[in-house]
Amino acid sequence: MNNMNNLKQIEVNETGLIPLPSYSLLIDTFVSSQDVRPNSRALYKRTVKQFFNWLMANGLELKTLTRIEIIKYKEFLLESGLSTLTIDSYLVAVRKFFEWAETNKYYPNVAKGIKGIRRKRDYRKMPLTSAQGKELLEHFESYALRDYAMVNLLIRTGLRTIELIRANVGDVTFKGDTRVLLVHGKGRDEKDNFVILSKKAYEPIKEYLETRQKVNQNSPLFISVSNKNFNQRLTTRSIRRIVKEGLRAIGLDNKEFTAHSLRHSFASYLFKDGQRLEHIQGALRHTNPATTQIYLKGIEQEMRLKNNVESRIDDIL
Repeated sequence: MNNMNNLKQIEVNETGLIPLPSYSLLIDTFVSSQDVRPNSRALYKRTVKQFFNWLMANGLELKTLTRIEIIKYKEFLLESGLSTLTIDSYLVAVRKFFEWAETNKYYPNVAKGIKGIRRKRDYRKMPLTSAQGKELLEHFESYALRDYAMVNLLIRTGLRTIELIRANVGDVTFKGDTRVLLVHGKGRDEKDNFVILSKKAYEPIKEYLETRQKVNQNSPLFISVSNKNFNQRLTTRSIRRIVKEGLRAIGLDNKEFTAHSLRHSFASYLFKDGQRLEHIQGALRHTNPATTQIYLKGIEQEMRLKNNVESRIDDIL
């Protein structure tokens, strides 16, 4: 019997509203009704439970809630020391829960119009200079063929780590006369995009694949060589660790330098080369140009400081 059928059998009180002991089933029913990915359902369940824990800790019930209590919950989150991203995820879940509750005539939507936390969209990961990028590639070239092929691919195409681990051997293909890698992007259900493989991006991959045995079109493009996961698809955690070790090896032992810095580096190299924003956006596969601008914010500041026009005033006056 599914949750919706179970919910119909819940005993209601004299007001026609669902009493406190049935909250767990209410949450499960809400979560199962959401047309989202499994990991999003898990997030909704965890964050809505946090809200109900707060209700019970404060002796509150759903039937008596008003907008004032939702604002107090928001203030509680703000005082908790959580990141703005985490607080936003809690508030989104609460808003969705009450939208669902009102639609199903369980409770009024007292969370309607409650605003999220305005986050400062900032440049969080530092790109590598071209000299640092070359040094990193030289480090891996002398270290391991697989790792060199991966890092070289990341910095030359701007791939995300999740896109890298999803890639199969057969995804290296052609569109017309141009060699590409089909991309299963973040939040996507299929491989509906691609990055272009230049000769320098492709050759290390070709050399690496020549060392592998029993490779077919559905084989992971990059595999683990550890005893525990031998021949299995690499994880994003493994790739991040590999890149971080390389960054430390060339003296970039800072939390602002991570595997994602290679994607930022790709964008910054193109920007400094004079490429147009829309072309960089296309290469990064961003749907919103504002996201691309975040990547370039630090570079704009760097170029602004380097080519400051104010200094010309001293020559003029």
